[in-house]
Amino acid sequence: MPAKNSIKTYIKNGFYHIYNRGVEKRNIFLDEQDYRVFLSYLKIYLSPKEDSVNNVNSNENLDYEDKNIQISKLYTLNNFFNKIGLISYVLMPNHFHLELQQTNKKDIEIFMRSLITKYTMYFNRKYKRVGPLFQGRYKAVLILGSEYLLHLSCYIHVNPLEQLTKGQQLQSYPWSSYPAYVNNLKIKWLKKDFILSSFINNQNNLPGSYKKFVEEYIKKLEENNKAHKDLLLD
Repeated sequence: MPAKNSIKTYIKNGFYHIYNRGVEKRNIFLDEQDYRVFLSYLKIYLSPKEDSVNNVNSNENLDYEDKNIQISKLYTLNNFFNKIGLISYVLMPNHFHLELQQTNKKDIEIFMRSLITKYTMYFNRKYKRVGPLFQGRYKAVLILGSEYLLHLSCYIHVNPLEQLTKGQQLQSYPWSSYPAYVNNLKIKWLKKDFILSSFINNQNNLPGSYKKFVEEYIKKLEENNKAHKDLLLD
């Protein structure tokens, strides 16, 4: 997991695992600002355009002219509110994973082209480089079945485990949707209900139920890794 996917199958209302890494496995996020910029693009693309405009207008750090410039730029961007639903995500130093649902057959293609082009332009401008940032086209795997949808969210959310220092909790990794799940944070552009609805029998503690599910997933991974190591030693 994830499976190789050279031929993309796009369907209406389909769920997808989207992922890509840096060209030559290079890092695509070099500092905190890079992570924040990528997430800001997700927020702008997936929020109602009116929300983004209101955020600019309410920013007291901008003068009238700067607000007009930013609002003008917003209206030139594609908007994917009600076209793309972001279910889970993680940004790692040299790759990213997104779990998405699209409404129309071509929505993900247009969305990913816009997102990757915009982030690459930002990255190349900041670091004074030219050329592709990502290793070919993104990969898109069609997700079939609610069980796979649930387990994929776990796979995405446990990606940062090796990045954590001793004693750190998984929810302390800031560049993932996992903190929003377990801390019950309200993020309009993150569609958590697709996952949390699987824990409907525990309505009073949905985030806790999902946290337990992820912890069990991690435990199984650790057991499988230990069994694999033991086999190598035999």
